[in-house]
Amino acid sequence: MTLIIIAYLGGALTILSPCILPILPFVFARAGQPFIRSTLPMLTGMAATFALVATLAAVGGSWAIHANEYGRFAAIVLLAVFGVSLLSPRVASMVARPVVDFGNSLLNASDKPGSAPTAASSLILGVATGLLWAPCAGPILGLVLTGAALQGANIQTTLLLVAYAAGAATSLALALIAGGRIFAALKQSLGISERIRQVLGAAILAGVAAIALGLDTGLLARLSYASTAAFEQAVLDRLHANPAAGAPSEAVGNGTTVAAAGAMQPFRSSLPDEGYAPSLNGAVEWLNSPPLTTEQLRGKVVLVDFWTYSCINCIRTTPYVRAWAEKYKEQGLVVIGVHAPEFAFEKKIDNVRRAVDDFKIGYPVAIDNDYTIWRAFGNSYWPAHYLIDASGRIRYHHFGEGNYDQTEQAIQDLLREAGSDMAASAPVAPDAKGAEAGPDTKNIRSGETYLGYKRATSFASRENLSADASRQYSVAEPTLNEWGLSGIWTVGAEQATLDQANGGIAYRFSARDLHLVLGPGAASKPVRFKVTIDGKAPGADHGADIDAGGNGTVTSTRLYQLIRQSGDVEARTFEIRFLDAGAEAYAFTFG
Repeated sequence: MTLIIIAYLGGALTILSPCILPILPFVFARAGQPFIRSTLPMLTGMAATFALVATLAAVGGSWAIHANEYGRFAAIVLLAVFGVSLLSPRVASMVARPVVDFGNSLLNASDKPGSAPTAASSLILGVATGLLWAPCAGPILGLVLTGAALQGANIQTTLLLVAYAAGAATSLALALIAGGRIFAALKQSLGISERIRQVLGAAILAGVAAIALGLDTGLLARLSYASTAAFEQAVLDRLHANPAAGAPSEAVGNGTTVAAAGAMQPFRSSLPDEGYAPSLNGAVEWLNSPPLTTEQLRGKVVLVDFWTYSCINCIRTTPYVRAWAEKYKEQGLVVIGVHAPEFAFEKKIDNVRRAVDDFKIGYPVAIDNDYTIWRAFGNSYWPAHYLIDASGRIRYHHFGEGNYDQTEQAIQDLLREAGSDMAASAPVAPDAKGAEAGPDTKNIRSGETYLGYKRATSFASRENLSADASRQYSVAEPTLNEWGLSGIWTVGAEQATLDQANGGIAYRFSARDLHLVLGPGAASKPVRFKVTIDGKAPGADHGADIDAGGNGTVTSTRLYQLIRQSGDVEARTFEIRFLDAGAEAYAFTFG
């Protein structure tokens, strides 16, 4: 129930997102009409269609991608006709009377005596709007879609998406009610009914153009992330519940030292009790340790770190987890990394073993390929930290990067509660380098971008993306946060694979760091590549995995840091060209 409430609130917050602007004219075109026969059917059709399409996109295959493309095209045509009928029905009818008459029948607001909207026409418009609605994937929708991708099609996935869509429909209904009153006042006082109609028609055509050009998932989506992510994260922080817990909390509840509890009294942390920690059984293999159980760990303070090795957020958190494991080892802290894969290549145990060595991880790592431990904790995030006290109860959790000082304070609190007489000390300050260095959050204007068709957005090649088929692609100059392929590629659900040498990827980005998850392909042969930025060698702006000339080699499947801007951060055009065939590209991330 808590997740349904979170999803509903996340949908309601989309009204604040600039990327919802293109569909607002479709909704406001129904302003001033009866709620039951006009507004309600339209919003119902929009919400139901979005929930269905989002479910198929999350768990479906290439057939779902193609079906949605046809549906979007039909919706664009339908709503363009609707907009033309609003803008100038008389002129439009001279050009295409049958289709414009259909648009007018959808409108049912000709101001003729006795005209009345029908539920069927409103429902059709709602379905068309739902096919085009692509809300910005903030933290809450990201949580829902990640769960869908991991768990497959199920009732919970559909209910969460319906709740999200219902929240958006609720906020739109409130906006529509207010807008209807404004329009009614304008009509009565100024007598400009026809002018309002024409303005709405122009706005609908502008919305259709924005959606057809991909601005709703490109530029507007990026603008919206900055404006709603904080609200959505606040909702998650307040309402998200751990199934093993009664009332979880992300914030450390005690900032005092041991002396504050009284010299003669046992120290008791004010961290909340979130219930017994679930089992650690279910890992397919353990690294750096034999299998551990919660019973074996009783009497120890345990930090469980959910991570996956190509996740940039996990990589940037790893230096802190390593430092905590080393600093508090003698005080009774046991750190356990639970590796839960995001991509298929992260299920290969040799890949994880190599990553553990590369990151210099010495603490135990449970390989949770089947998400058994992940589900037992009710987890939904990479990274996620859970602190378990000496009696085996969860006392603290934190999702994502950051809050390092608070997490370390929680570690100290629970160690003292377990009987440690450790002295107060300053928090760790690891000397992180390369991709492990913290992000330049003030200058990030680009977000995580997947190249597999299952989650691909903002694709800018001249050709349409073809699922699971070899195709020649070409790309001109992408706009900000767009990317494109050049050369012959096969785009799969998770990655794009280069079929012939000298293919490339271009991306227009704005951030200090650019990372790309790459692999050498099925042949496992090294793949040489060359990176340029604004058409030139990167020089001082090169990342840790290339030289100043932009040269690098893909030797294993992992995250590669390719760009780190050394001066002022500005929008740049990145291009990588592979000199050998077989390269696999999965996702861009930024820092």
